[in-house]
Amino acid sequence: MQPVSSAAMMRGAPVAAVLCLAWACSLQAQQNFDSVQVHIQPVQGNVYMLVGAGGNITVQVGRDGVLMVDTSYAPLAPKIMAEIRRLNQGPLRWIVNTHVHPDHIGGNDALARMAPRSNLEPLGIIAHENVLNQWPRGDQTDIGAPLDEYGTKFKDLHFNGEAIIVYHEPRAHTDGDSVVLFRGSDVVSTGDIFTPEGYPFLDLKHGGSLQGEIDALNHILELTVPAHTQEGGTYVIPGHGRLCDEADVVEYRDMLVIVRDRVQDLIKKGRNLEQVKAARPTLDYDGRFVAKDSFVTAEAFIESVYRSLGGQ
Repeated sequence: MQPVSSAAMMRGAPVAAVLCLAWACSLQAQQNFDSVQVHIQPVQGNVYMLVGAGGNITVQVGRDGVLMVDTSYAPLAPKIMAEIRRLNQGPLRWIVNTHVHPDHIGGNDALARMAPRSNLEPLGIIAHENVLNQWPRGDQTDIGAPLDEYGTKFKDLHFNGEAIIVYHEPRAHTDGDSVVLFRGSDVVSTGDIFTPEGYPFLDLKHGGSLQGEIDALNHILELTVPAHTQEGGTYVIPGHGRLCDEADVVEYRDMLVIVRDRVQDLIKKGRNLEQVKAARPTLDYDGRFVAKDSFVTAEAFIESVYRSLGGQ
C-alpha cells in the first residue's frame, strides 16, 4: 500500500476517507502482477502461509482437501492455485474471509471459479455477516461472496482432522473481523487485526475502533501458548508481514495500549488534533512501524486513534 501524504491529511479530510481513497488509488496503480511471486512458508501441522502481494494467505491441507483464509488479489489467483496444488491435489472446500478489504477478498471470485463444484461438496465461503453487508455489489455474476456468513460469537467446523474455530472480533480493525484458530496445528490466522511491521489501519468507516483492536489482540493472546523461553509454541499468521508467535502479539498490543493512553491524556488536557499530532505520541515507535512504503503513516495512525477516542 502507498503512504498517505501529510498534505492530504492537513486538508482536514477524515482519516478513514483519506485512507480508503489512497487504498482505491493504490489498487489501480498496483504493481505488475506478472512479476509477483507467491511463496509457500510452512508453519506447523497442516497449515502453511502463502506470501505475495496483498494480504497473507493461510492454507490448511489434508485428506479432505483445502481450506484458505483470505485470497489476496484476483490477478494472482492462478499463481495462488498453482502453489496450493504443490501442497495438495484435493478440492478447494472452504474460504474464510477475515474482513472485507480488497487485498484479502479480491481472489474469491477467481478461485471459486477454479474450484470443482458439486452438490456433494460445494465450496463454502465463511465470513461474519458484517462482511457480507459491506460486500462490493457491482458484478451480479460474482460467485465469491460469503455464503456461510455467521452472526454469532464464533463458527466452528472440523476439517482435515482438526477443529477450526472462526471468532468474530467486534469493532476491531473493522466491525466484521474474524480470527481463525487451527486447534490441532496450533496456529492462529489474524487478518489485519495484527500487522507486526506497521501501525494498524483502524477503518473507522467500517466500524473499526482502537479499543476493539486492543480487545481483539487480547483475545488472540488468550488463544496462544508460548513454548520454552516464550518462543514458538502457537504460531500467528498476520494479515501482512512475517510469521510471528505470542511474544510479537504482546509487543504489538502493548504499543497500542501505550499510544492510547498517551493520546487519551492529551485529549483530557484539551489538546486538539493538530496539537496531538505535534506532541508526536508515537515517536518512539515510528522507526519500527513506519517504513517508506507504509500504508498507515504515523500522522494517519494518530488521527485514527484520536477520533476513535472521541476527539473532535
